[in-house]
Amino acid sequence: MKVLGLETSCDETGLAIFDSELLAAGKSGLLGQVLYSQIELHATYGGVVPELASRDHIRKLVPLLDELLTQCNISKEDIDAVAFTKGPGLIGALMTGALFGRSLAYGLDVPAIGIHHMEGHLLSPLLGPNPPKFPFVSLLVSGGHTLLVAAHGIGDYEILGESIDDAAGECFDKAAKMLGLPYPGGPNVARLAENGDPSKYELPRPMLHRGLDFSFSGMKTAVHNLIKDTPGSDTDEQVRADIAASFQHAVVDTLVKKCVKALKQTGMKQLVIAGGVSANLHLRQTLEQELAKIQATVHYAPLELCTDNGAMIAYAGYQRLQAGQSDGLAVSCVPRWTISDLPALT
Repeated sequence: MKVLGLETSCDETGLAIFDSELLAAGKSGLLGQVLYSQIELHATYGGVVPELASRDHIRKLVPLLDELLTQCNISKEDIDAVAFTKGPGLIGALMTGALFGRSLAYGLDVPAIGIHHMEGHLLSPLLGPNPPKFPFVSLLVSGGHTLLVAAHGIGDYEILGESIDDAAGECFDKAAKMLGLPYPGGPNVARLAENGDPSKYELPRPMLHRGLDFSFSGMKTAVHNLIKDTPGSDTDEQVRADIAASFQHAVVDTLVKKCVKALKQTGMKQLVIAGGVSANLHLRQTLEQELAKIQATVHYAPLELCTDNGAMIAYAGYQRLQAGQSDGLAVSCVPRWTISDLPALT
């Protein structure tokens, strides 16, 4: 079965083909993928402009599909099913991919299914080498989401903790903006932090000892005050690097300690991290060090699958289609959608 995956939840247009025959042959199953990022479009505004994102998805979907089919050396008629992101995300962006995917499936007379964006991220490490086996704890951390999930099986998800305000990725973007760094903030803060001292400035770890929920709004305020009160924060590159490193360390320390706590609480020995922030090398290194102390392992998606992409949607779609699930002709998108509401595969 060849499943076309479409991801248009925010500012990346991602398409991919998952082929179950490759999976049966012991490979990852990913036949090919293409990805177009709108970073340059939104960088001028310091963040994603929803209306512009929707228009750009419309502009890119057809040429990207043509590029993907050429890359995979197949035709549209070889597609056996279509999976598209149904939510959560920006409603206009979601609708472009959903309507395109549902219409394409109708024209090809093949099934279509809407996929939960965060389930796609959660399952994406299964496409990489040494994939984890259920059950495991998953840290889903991106620009729009930060949550800890106990994954007992596909669709069988228990939310252990989540951000009560800002996501960690959003906090990175805001800190970057305060430091005068371009959008997106995560990779630019990480690059600046490479030359900084993470212990130079003490920043808060909000809600560190209060369950497994997160809060990052106070972190933004603390960074703002630190930049305002520190001489040279706008001109001295070393000072700026120290602020970036201290901020990154505070966020990573919070995430890691919550992950360790979640593993101990559930008794599980595997952690999966996915989402854009999971590409942060300081986070990966710290997790490996701390989890080794409790004899637990950490698994990641391949770097190219950390950000939003069509491969994770195609794979999640394949799993649900195999279980007999599909959507009707009516198209509905869900901008706010709790992952624990998904039906478990039996």
